[in-house]
Amino acid sequence: MLPLIGGGRTRMQPVYVGDVADAAVAAIEGHAKPGAIYELGGPQIWSLKDIMKGAVQYSGRERLFVPVPFWFAKMKAFFLQLLPHPILTVDQVRLLQSDNVVSQKAIAEGRTLSGLGMPAAHAIESIVPAYLERFRPHGQFSVRRI
Repeated sequence: MLPLIGGGRTRMQPVYVGDVADAAVAAIEGHAKPGAIYELGGPQIWSLKDIMKGAVQYSGRERLFVPVPFWFAKMKAFFLQLLPHPILTVDQVRLLQSDNVVSQKAIAEGRTLSGLGMPAAHAIESIVPAYLERFRPHGQFSVRRI
């Protein structure tokens, strides 16, 4: 079972780490507006539920998704964060209560990847399958009997 905190409705705009690195280089080379805060996001906006469904699909596994209200997730996280290596904290739940996407203001002001003169960002569909291959039942590093 996988919990969908807040029903999985939080919207996110995942960005490929290589695109973030290219943005940093572009900023160092002087393509950024001094003092401006850039909002970097991938080409698509996804719900948390869609991201989790994609991860399950790419990993070749089946899981039951269980909607968990924010209040319950916070309560559970309060106790989990007391562990030495917590799998969930109250701060993480708070972050999921707000969408994490590039704002319309940043787009209008050119404080995005394209504003740095970069080509289109990589779509997660072109990156994620290679990362999750190792988690498939007979994936990249699995032990196979001959």
